Amino acid sequence: MTLDDLKHAQRQRLLFLDRCFTWRGVARRRDLTDRFGISTAQAANDFRTYLKLIGQNAPRYDARLKAYVASIDHEVITTSTMQNVFGVLDTNDRMQPPAELPKAKRWLDPRVATAIYDAVSNERKIKIRYTSMTSGETAPQWIAPTRFTFDGESIHFRAYSFKRGEYRNFHPARIEPEGKYESVEIEEPLPFDKEWNTLSIIWLRPSAKLSAAQAAVVRREFGFSDDMLKIEVRQALEFYFDRRWGLNEPEGRLERAKTDRVPIAKD
Repeated sequence: MTLDDLKHAQRQRLLFLDRCFTWRGVARRRDLTDRFGISTAQAANDFRTYLKLIGQNAPRYDARLKAYVASIDHEVITTSTMQNVFGVLDTNDRMQPPAELPKAKRWLDPRVATAIYDAVSNERKIKIRYTSMTSGETAPQWIAPTRFTFDGESIHFRAYSFKRGEYRNFHPARIEPEGKYESVEIEEPLPFDKEWNTLSIIWLRPSAKLSAAQAAVVRREFGFSDDMLKIEVRQALEFYFDRRWGLNEPEGRLERAKTDRVPIAKD
């Protein structure tokens, strides 16, 4: 039996159980009943299923604690995001204000999204009014959108700007919503997007401004397994990577040691 053999609802409960064992070290039936609103009998069945799934090194029941305790050699079923981990470590009363910061709510106008999607899907160019956050200028221009991108928080899109004669990353929120966007076929093939088709292999290290003890902390926090941390992103998305990882901040804890760029092989 594997996770894929289970129904979605039970699979989610077993993944939660696995995070409890991984990050708490213990789990009880009430962890499932409180979180998912299921019966004690269903929770007991989930525990039996989980133990069968794990097989070797499965958690063992501790009568004193009245809980299952993870094996010292516990192996996770799947990796967890920090949000997943916080979800099992948080002991905050649900009736109290949350113990986490609210996420910024980014909004995407459906009219803009559908117009850009249509242009991407049908290889057309589209006329938009785009506001520059650098100059403040709002001016009409023709662009040829090629694909949507995501920086982990906001949706952007890649497009060829006929005004600038180059590929650029655009933010949909900066396009003025209109009832209809003028769209025509692209008369000639677009230039090759070199930055999109180049892989940036970025090698990170703790900032040289940090002490040895501080650098050791940074290595633990970011999960270094060697002297440097290797990250791979498309060159066209490096700007977003630098911003999210704080590499462009004066007091950033990480810095680039080097960046290798390799052409991405076509299928």
